Amino acid sequence: MASILVVEDDPETAAGIVGKLEEQGHAVLHLANGREALARNREERFDAITLDRMLPGMNGLELVGRLRAADITTPVLMISAMSDVDERIAGLRAGGDDYLVKPFSLDEMAMRVEVLLRRQQEYPENGVMRVGELEIDLIKRKVWVAGEPVQLLHKEFRLLEFLARHQGKTIDRRVIFEQVWGCFFDPSDNLINVHIGKLRRKLEKPGHPSPIQTIKGEGYRLVAH
Repeated sequence: MASILVVEDDPETAAGIVGKLEEQGHAVLHLANGREALARNREERFDAITLDRMLPGMNGLELVGRLRAADITTPVLMISAMSDVDERIAGLRAGGDDYLVKPFSLDEMAMRVEVLLRRQQEYPENGVMRVGELEIDLIKRKVWVAGEPVQLLHKEFRLLEFLARHQGKTIDRRVIFEQVWGCFFDPSDNLINVHIGKLRRKLEKPGHPSPIQTIKGEGYRLVAH
């Protein structure tokens, strides 16, 4: 059983989400205000959050941004009537882990929450992954290269974690986009290239080249040097 926070100001939508998640055996708390949700997250740890994009008090984008700024890494499923690609990308860039457009199937919503919960549970025994001189603490969300700490943004960490879970394998850009950003791949979008470039520069240290390799025409892979 997981503890899930549902942040939704529409009573009918909220009742549907809460009912479906409770049916799945989860403990669910419903709040209808963004500021209340932020305060509650500072007091209590949840396993996952479903978050409406438009909220009174504080909108969903601002709320998820404030959560990430406070190092609250609870996975967030953003829910919105805004279906444009730019809106989905804005939600994911703000710190959301997945994005669901209204109207939606409650079964699909529950499945997406389960995927987020499963990602949280797929930790090594001590929560630490090692790839060569790279050390990734999945619980504390911290990274070291040859013992030196590296400061990563939320999405950079998600990207590195995904590559690390498939270390040594070449991962297609489409797969990375859909798994890390949670939406369908747009070949014209430069988002992955930008994030890979920033992440690669942060992981490069004198005498320690970046473990991220670009495989031309195929994608990227993380290797142990």
